Amino acid sequence: MLSLSFPNPTSLRSPSTLSPPLSLPQSLLFPRLRSSFHRLRIQSLSLSTAVLETSFPEMEMDQLNNNFTQLSTSKSHDLLRIAIIGFGTYGQFLSKTLVSQGHTVIAHSRTDHSLEAHSLGVSFFLDPHDLCEQHPQVILLCTSIMSAEEVLKSLPLHRFRRNTLFVDVLSVKQFAKNLLLDTLPSDFDIICCHPMFGPESAKEGWKGMNFVYERVRIGAEESRIHRCKTFLDIFDREGCRMVELSCEEHDKYAGGTQFITHTVGRMLQMMKLESTPINTKGYESLLDLVKNTEGDSFQFYYGLFVFNKNALEMLEKLELGFEALKQQLFGNVHEAVRKQLYGNGNGERPTNYVNGHQNGYASKPERSEGAAQPYQYNKARTSDDKWKMKIGIVGFGNFGQFLAKTFVQQGHNVLAYSRSDYSDVAQKLGVSYFSDANDLCEEHPEVILLCTSILSTENVVKSLPIQRLKRSTLFVDVLSVKEFPRNFFLQHLPPDFDILCTHPMFGPESGKNGWNNLRFVFDKVRVGSDEMRQSRCERFLDIFAREGCKMVEMSCAEHDRYAAGSQFLTHTMGRVLEKLGLESTPINTKGCETLLNLVENTTSDSFDLYYGLFMYNVNAMKQLERLEFAFECLKKQLFGHLHDILRKQLFEIENAQEEFSLSKSPVEMEAFSVRNN
Repeated sequence: MLSLSFPNPTSLRSPSTLSPPLSLPQSLLFPRLRSSFHRLRIQSLSLSTAVLETSFPEMEMDQLNNNFTQLSTSKSHDLLRIAIIGFGTYGQFLSKTLVSQGHTVIAHSRTDHSLEAHSLGVSFFLDPHDLCEQHPQVILLCTSIMSAEEVLKSLPLHRFRRNTLFVDVLSVKQFAKNLLLDTLPSDFDIICCHPMFGPESAKEGWKGMNFVYERVRIGAEESRIHRCKTFLDIFDREGCRMVELSCEEHDKYAGGTQFITHTVGRMLQMMKLESTPINTKGYESLLDLVKNTEGDSFQFYYGLFVFNKNALEMLEKLELGFEALKQQLFGNVHEAVRKQLYGNGNGERPTNYVNGHQNGYASKPERSEGAAQPYQYNKARTSDDKWKMKIGIVGFGNFGQFLAKTFVQQGHNVLAYSRSDYSDVAQKLGVSYFSDANDLCEEHPEVILLCTSILSTENVVKSLPIQRLKRSTLFVDVLSVKEFPRNFFLQHLPPDFDILCTHPMFGPESGKNGWNNLRFVFDKVRVGSDEMRQSRCERFLDIFAREGCKMVEMSCAEHDRYAAGSQFLTHTMGRVLEKLGLESTPINTKGCETLLNLVENTTSDSFDLYYGLFMYNVNAMKQLERLEFAFECLKKQLFGHLHDILRKQLFEIENAQEEFSLSKSPVEMEAFSVRNN
């Protein structure tokens, strides 16, 4: 549990004689880059008649000119002179659209961006006095959160017109609102807004993107009200979803969306996630999250933390969720170990499988000849009745039924057995259902497909009357872990049974629209060398290849190593976020939508599945430790920066008080103490 608490950053302000709070030395953050470039002022060119004639030869020129004149006249009052303060990446990003809409854009930044401004059709001023004397109608503050106060207080506000409209685009709003109200003259208008998109997320346009705003202070005159509306129309015209919220509401929602999204993204970035040959859709979304958040600086993330009073609470909830999930996992492990030590109540000691390995059993037994031959799909095999197979499904729950539909559609004879009664479902699917495993085995299916849960696999296999099957039956599993079933089958199945370990990396939800391009991982653990057994294995694999699956052959050990970094980690993040109580908000970012989808997709699976991924994959514990280590490192980064700033402020206050006391007489000091107490 995080124990550190601190006051609202706005309450940490020093006396007016001290340096601004929560700021770093200007020489470190904003080095001035001098250049010999003169200020450039780019004037828009009128659309000439020659251009109109070239572009629209089929139209009547008089009518076109009239339409153009009317259009220009109707919009002349809706164009603004906008000054962008802070012409970095985000300021340049916004200026492109402002210029494209016809607004006059000027810019100032402490770094020389005159070349970038020239290319965008923007007039750049290195001296803020020159910009202010242009009397822009709107000032758009596009600085970083950390530098906003310093930059704002450095502007020669007295050179602006008295009723200028000030707008900020910071990602935290209560801080920005208080800062603008405290710093700006009372006759300045103020809009606090947050375009919840950037150069990466909005590279295809702003349509459907959230634009959050609060009209903090707008004068009653019609011209000022119209100017406010004209500015907001810039974003409305681009198709943004306009969301009017108070700054307090924004920060409450943003703490649970933007800050948590960046926190998860940075944790995963520290883990150095990499794409694998068996990526799941959930894992792909995590990789995208890392890509989207790694472009932002740590100072930006730190600003989200220190200037949003809700951020610390969300960090605490995230830590509590992670701790609760670990306790749930290790509580189940403790119960399993206790049963192994003391038996299960009937004198039988269960087999000791922990993280995929069985005690006293080699993890890499020898394969039989022919097992490692490469798989190649042959369409000719599917053209006659000899291709059709008799497949017995053991465990006819959701996943068994899901696979059976496609098997039946392809013309295979499907039999099923389960300890629960699914006879009605089987009948609807065209599957022969058996409530007694002996009856199913006596039908001599060519393939036994094990579709049980990970945790029940051992008991189910041991309960099967495998002596009633043909001696060379092909055993196939579809578990999400692979070393565990491989080792178990090799030990408990007769040596003349063939073994194929597979993992269809999709399910009823992700595969509801077909299996095309979905991964199917397999390992021919033990397949006899004679032609009949080789052909049977290939025919079973052809079922999935025929549906368009990406056939990935790899060893069970490789699978589990990749799956721990993708599937287990994906489920872990989804379950941690579930315990966080993450909910949809009116201002969801794309990253937040990713996390919400992750929660929905992972928590729809049972905890037993997640526990099985942990318990029966030897690599899972390492991933859990890496995730915990990344979280601890991220917290140290955050609180380390916070400590440095608070320490700096404390020493500044002490020095100021000391200087003050030296300049006053004892009587004046006593009177000062009485007033302040």
